[in-house]
Order: sequence, then structure tokens, then C-alpha cells
Amino acid sequence: MLKRLYRILIVGICAIAGLAIAAVLYLNFYFNRLEVTNLFVDFSSFILLVFLLILITRYTLLLWFSYLQHIEAATDPAVEDYSPFVSIIVPAHNEAPVIQAALQSLMDLEYEDFEAIVVDDGSTDETFQRADRMTQQYGPERIIVLRQPNAGKAAALNRGIAAARGELVLCMDADSRLEPQTVRLMVQHFADSRVGAVAGNVKVANRLNFLTRLQALEYIEGLNLLRTAQAFFRMTTVIPGPVGMFRRTILQKLGGYRSDTFAEDCELTLRLVLSGYKVKYESSAVAWTEAPETTDALFKQRYRWTRGILQAIIKHRRQLAHPWREFMNWVFMALLVFESVAMPAMNVFGMIFFTCAAIWGGLSQLLLLWWAQLAILDIIVALFCVAMEEEQISLVLYALPYRLFFVTYVDVMRFFAGLDETFAVEMVWGRLQRAGRI
Repeated sequence: MLKRLYRILIVGICAIAGLAIAAVLYLNFYFNRLEVTNLFVDFSSFILLVFLLILITRYTLLLWFSYLQHIEAATDPAVEDYSPFVSIIVPAHNEAPVIQAALQSLMDLEYEDFEAIVVDDGSTDETFQRADRMTQQYGPERIIVLRQPNAGKAAALNRGIAAARGELVLCMDADSRLEPQTVRLMVQHFADSRVGAVAGNVKVANRLNFLTRLQALEYIEGLNLLRTAQAFFRMTTVIPGPVGMFRRTILQKLGGYRSDTFAEDCELTLRLVLSGYKVKYESSAVAWTEAPETTDALFKQRYRWTRGILQAIIKHRRQLAHPWREFMNWVFMALLVFESVAMPAMNVFGMIFFTCAAIWGGLSQLLLLWWAQLAILDIIVALFCVAMEEEQISLVLYALPYRLFFVTYVDVMRFFAGLDETFAVEMVWGRLQRAGRI
């Protein structure tokens, strides 16, 4: 374990050094241009500098707090004698291709005291029949299958929570597969009575094409890095749908999941944190999920995520109006707004502005340097995240197309999803078609 921490520390030091070098190179280039009398060129150079410094500051803070969280997690003593009964809720709507694999992963857990509750939410395929076969194989005390008319994921989760017998409830998606150690490691955090929920680590299972490999990098660099840094302050912003554990009494006290947003997991997490409960993150509690394999499916997923998170922010917007009443909650909400709203908007406007500056202001050389340094940032951060999560080193090779194409595509999509939410454009859930990859 110490060797692993030292390895991550070395990579982290190199990462921060790389960030500093990138800033120095840009500063040198910028100040060498100060004698230019063209106001537009000078202003454009300054905006590029500010944008880059914001990104460098963001990455440096994320890397530092992620490392601190990793040290803390590695040195926390395990609570081996704490093993309460756990109810695992699996909402399912037309999940026939994946439901048996998901349930089989539960049967292979390194934890004995649990029940699995499948809630078939009005499926029109063989989801119920295939889940019921697992009940016949492992017994009705181990796997319980409930049916209800189609009412949505939140309603299915609440039905499962109402039927749960466990002190703790783990909610997972039907297209996910849990690693054997997941429940055992998550349970230990609840020995602290102040902990209301624990988020798990989601990884992409179907790394079959260029798009899904980019998403695999995104999950460890763009999602899990942020979640790890936030966990140092016990304020994780989103407990992911594929793997999140809660105290059942707290879920019931808060009214369970709500169906008035398209991101029920984010909205519930906000209520937990704003109510004063700790939300921790367990990086070794891994759930493998099936990522979209086409750009159309990716668009539908991220469009729903973006609008759902915005809906959750709007629902709890009053917290932003009183920064000194509960300062840490205000910081928590402000960071969520920055990551979900400000960063995508900055990226889109920056891309348009800098392209115009290169065409009309003669800043093509400066723009090329700016993009090169963004790529350097992503390579550095990808190396750190791969070391921290002991992931495939080959994912680092995707850092360049990740920055040039993937981030741009996702941010443009998020920007227009934000516009649609602003003008209340009607939307539907936009469910993905499963390929059965898990």
C-alpha cells in the first residue's frame, strides 16, 4: 500500500510540475506580445491566459485533494466486525439482456448478510421472467422480484426501499455489475453514525470501440477525480446510479427518491448534503456499467444528465442566496454550478472566441500553443488518475482525442441542453438500448 501511495505521490508531483511549466510557457509567450498595439489581439491573449490559469488551478486543486483523500482512505482502519444486513435494490425496465449478469454479480459478493430486491417497472420484455429464474435458482429469501406498472425509476427505487429489511440500502442500476468486495468495503463507512451515504466507483465495462474507450478515460479523469477530491470534504455531489449505499432510515426521513427531475440520484445527494449528512466515497467499491456505444446514444444520456442536474440545482437554488448562513453548503452548491454550468459554457464560448481570434486577429500560433497546453494538462491528469486507480495505461493514449474531440462534443451538447432547460423545452427520459455487455 505504501509503495502505491509513493507511486501516486510521484506522479502527482510530476503532474503539478507539468501544470506549472505549462503556465510559465504561456506567461512567457503572453508577456512577449505586450508590445503589440492591436487591442483585440492583446485582449484575446489575456483571455486565453485567464482561461488557462483557471483550468490549471482547478486541476491542481483536484489532484491535491484527491491525493489527500487517497492517503486518508488507505490509512483508515477497517471496521471488520460491522456487518449489518443490506438490501440491494435493482430497478429494471426492459433490462432483459443484462439483468441476470447484474444479479449474478450479487451472488458472488464477499458479503453474506444481504437480500436483492428487483423491481420490474412495467417491462415489456423478459426482464421479470429472467429475474424470476434467478429467484428459483438462489431462493426467494436471497432474490425478491416485485412488479409494478411503469412509473419511472424513482418510483421503482422507492418501492424497493419500502420492501427492504436491511439497515443499509444499496441502489444499483440493472446494467451494472458489482465487484465482489464492493458491499463489504462500503458498509465499513457506516460504522460512523454521521455518514448518511457512500458513493461507489463506476467504470466502463464495454471498452469495445473508440467512443467507449474515451468514456472509460472520462469516468476516471472527469468524474471519479472530481468525486475523490470532493470526498475529502465529505461532500460528494452525485451518488452515482450504478452504485450508492444509504442508511434506510435517512432515506425514509428525507422522503426517498423524487421524480420531479431527470437526475434523481443528484437531487437526492443534494438533499443529503444540505441536510447535514456526510457523503463519503469508496474508490475500491467498483461497479462496471455499460456505456453508450454510439454518438446518438451518448447524446441522449448526457442530455438527460445535464438537464437533470440543472433541474436539481434550480430546485435547491435558495442555498446559493445565503452564502454566510451555511457557508460549506453554499460552497458545495457553488462548485456544482461551476462544474455543471460555468465550465461547459466557458469551454463553448472559449472555443468560439479563440477560433475568431485566430482567424481575424492573427493569433493562430497562440491558439495552437493554448490547445497544446490543454492536451498536456489532460495527459498529466490522465497519468495521475491511471496511477491512482491502477487502470490500464493505454487509456492515457486517448488523452489527446479526449481533449480535441470528446470534451468539445460533450460540452456543446451540455450547452444546448442547458438552453433547452432554460426555455423549458419538453423532454422525455430517452432510455438507452442495452447490448448486454456486462
